[in-house]
Amino acid sequence: MQRGWLNSRQRRRRVLGIDLVLTLPFGLVTNEIGWRGPRLQDQAARRTVRLVFVGASTTGNSHYFPYSYPEFIGQWLNLWAASRNLDIAFEVLNAGRESITSTDIEAIVRTEVLPLLPDLVVYYEGHNQFKMGLSLKKQESGEVVRLDQVVPEAFAGRLLRDLAHRLALARRLQAALGWVGNPGRGEEWPKPGYELTWPSARDEADPDLSRADMPVNLPTILGDLDRMREALRPIGAELALSSFVWLVRDGMVLDPVRNRFLLEWLNITHFPFSYRDMERMLAFQNRVFEKYASAHDLAFFDVAKAMPLDPDLFTDGVHMTYAGVRLHAWIVFQELVPLLEAKLADESWPRQRPRRDRVPPALLFTPRELKVECP
Repeated sequence: MQRGWLNSRQRRRRVLGIDLVLTLPFGLVTNEIGWRGPRLQDQAARRTVRLVFVGASTTGNSHYFPYSYPEFIGQWLNLWAASRNLDIAFEVLNAGRESITSTDIEAIVRTEVLPLLPDLVVYYEGHNQFKMGLSLKKQESGEVVRLDQVVPEAFAGRLLRDLAHRLALARRLQAALGWVGNPGRGEEWPKPGYELTWPSARDEADPDLSRADMPVNLPTILGDLDRMREALRPIGAELALSSFVWLVRDGMVLDPVRNRFLLEWLNITHFPFSYRDMERMLAFQNRVFEKYASAHDLAFFDVAKAMPLDPDLFTDGVHMTYAGVRLHAWIVFQELVPLLEAKLADESWPRQRPRRDRVPPALLFTPRELKVECP
């Protein structure tokens, strides 16, 4: 039965123009350098535009999903090129991986992405450094609010959530357990009184990118983005940014059963922050990203503006369902096309690749294939 299932999955990938053998039984496919997605193309064999997407788990996407959002974009870009009779191949690669920060992403760009000589690197991340704790004080006493009330997800709950990606029975069991646990009405849970303090002279509508006291680790993130730009410049590659999506808004009411995990994620994992302040801080972070892109003449994909805040598109506040992943891809694809049309029109892309010997030697590596037998 397992062999037949694998063959079925392989046929589906060949229909989409990808000829790969699955590497993990729950669906994840990796290429010869360990990134999610198909094998690397030989750029010398055809005029190729290579795009690399970098980020954390919201770029890598769930391993249970057949495709990540960059893989959808790659397929649609090649269909778009074929519909216009362009003698060009688009290669889209996914260098995202779970639980990393901008500093990790910068290292990945410098040591793994650069040797592949990309044309464009797209950055999408905005959660793993989103730490608001240093900005909170109790309204009554001025003491710092403690953030030690975070409750980790139990093993059984995590297992059931993972199974729910594939099994309708698991989703029904989730719903049944939700009703047993007195789910409430789906409103935001009570939070302690606190005051969200911003650095002095802060203009939320027009952030000062030079300030070292911006919240949610933004100075660190901008420094890492600077280093990515500098690393990409010698090989003629460009950096692009995306705004980041959170499913949170002031006054939001969720289904207490279907969206129970999302409720717990917002109200326990991110305790004691109110929806209003999370929404406010996220909007500020996205304004910083947009202003940074404008200041350095980078492409900016405003995913947060176009993405519907529909709970059916999310598994928690930042990770998306498979339908959400497809919509995320479609939004970025729509914003990529005008950029690509401009690059093709002025013949910036496809471009002549720099010689490998002009890339710093320390960055080059030779992939090795390791075969593991799991009887």
